[in-house]
Amino acid sequence: MFDVLITGGRVIDPETGHDGIADVAIKNGRIAAIGQSLGEARRTIDAVGLVVAPGFLDLHAHGQSVPADRMQAFDGVTTALELEVGVLPVAPWYEAQARVPRVLNYGTAAAWVMARKNVIAGVELVGGDPAVSAMSRNSEDSRWSQDAATPEQAERIVAMTKQGIEEGGLGIGIPYAYAPGAGTKEMSLICDLAAASDVPTYTHVAQMSNIDPRSSVEAYVNLIGLAAATGAHMHICHLNSTSLQDIERSAQLIAKAQAAGLKVTTEAYPYGTGSTFLGAAFFADPAFPNRTGGSYSDIELVATHHRMSDRAEYVTEREKQPTALVLWHFLDTEHNDRHRDLLDVSVLFPNSAIASDAMPWSNADGSLYHGTEWPLAADKTAHPRSSGTFVRFLKRWALDRQALPLIDAIAKCTLIPAQIIESAAPAFRRKGRLQVGSDADIVVFDLGTLVDRATFSEMNRPSDGMVHVLVNGTPVIADRQLIEAAAPGRPIRRGDA
Repeated sequence: MFDVLITGGRVIDPETGHDGIADVAIKNGRIAAIGQSLGEARRTIDAVGLVVAPGFLDLHAHGQSVPADRMQAFDGVTTALELEVGVLPVAPWYEAQARVPRVLNYGTAAAWVMARKNVIAGVELVGGDPAVSAMSRNSEDSRWSQDAATPEQAERIVAMTKQGIEEGGLGIGIPYAYAPGAGTKEMSLICDLAAASDVPTYTHVAQMSNIDPRSSVEAYVNLIGLAAATGAHMHICHLNSTSLQDIERSAQLIAKAQAAGLKVTTEAYPYGTGSTFLGAAFFADPAFPNRTGGSYSDIELVATHHRMSDRAEYVTEREKQPTALVLWHFLDTEHNDRHRDLLDVSVLFPNSAIASDAMPWSNADGSLYHGTEWPLAADKTAHPRSSGTFVRFLKRWALDRQALPLIDAIAKCTLIPAQIIESAAPAFRRKGRLQVGSDADIVVFDLGTLVDRATFSEMNRPSDGMVHVLVNGTPVIADRQLIEAAAPGRPIRRGDA
């Protein structure tokens, strides 16, 4: 007697290449059998006419809350990880999350930048603090972002980061662009730590610019150099937004590094608009418009949808509310064919992952929302990618445009992200696959109704098309409806088998 039997669906496993009609049996949270006429189960899901695939694994999810989990479940996500920024200290964060009824599997990296804040600027680290809150706090203090570390400070930063890995961190979060003053000596020591611990770094490269010096291309060359010099696995976060309009050259360099055998991997999200906080260091550069090919009007306050009129207004608003979340419209993919082509380069980069960079849900006053109401109220804001990243990619690139086969698109959402991180925890070898013995993180979706619905004016609209979503064998969406009491998400720490 199985726990769940999914019958008659088009079963797709990107690792083995299986794509055919079959039944999938689940027992004790794992896939127990795949085939025909498998037997009886306590619950049967009719998947005739539907696709059955591994649940999507998001390497870059800043939400880490009940509302974020629920919205991402409708996007097919079953595991959501906070890796680009990470947290510090790590153990209290996992303890805090264990008290939350998490819908999705979760985990975090150790936050290099928080060690830097503590050592260089004396910023107190708060156990269990959300990554985005910790990241934006003290943004007005330029010491942690601009000052190079002394040898003694660098040693302490490395030691604190190492402790985070030992407490379960799934690698090292390196949002380098937020602390551009960090020197290559310090970064090389951090990468030595990653290599010795056999965990990836998750890096937001040091600068984003279309012009030299300090261009995006320079940043990628430096990252590739660190991979070569230290042996670290350098994972590039949001290749699309950090490359701006130099994506083609950036992609060429990354491909050459990979061909040479260096541990360099990438991810991208299918939008031309990013999100961060108003006090981010790269906005403060007076040359920001020239360097990015845009203007200050590209910066939009999330809470009010107001766009900056010029640099003077930006400076005024930054002084008033440096932690306010903003949208940054760095590409106009809706009206500019060239910009759409640029986005394609990053989204379709071979063997790269799709990752959302999903932002937390906020109240109208900009404070983070951690409530449990469903559906989310109209005043709750984040970014459309917090709602529709994976469905948008499958719908627009695989189904509508047929830019790649469906099985390859699913691999970008499942197998490839699992392979990127599995050195940190063998548990990821059971994720991103639909095979006997794999974790029963499974999505059952309808190709005919699959569509992302979130927009920049209505961010809180969940995607359509996910008929059933199971996490560790437990349904969290059934017949397209959220099961509000479901909370089967489990922590994943470094070393977990």
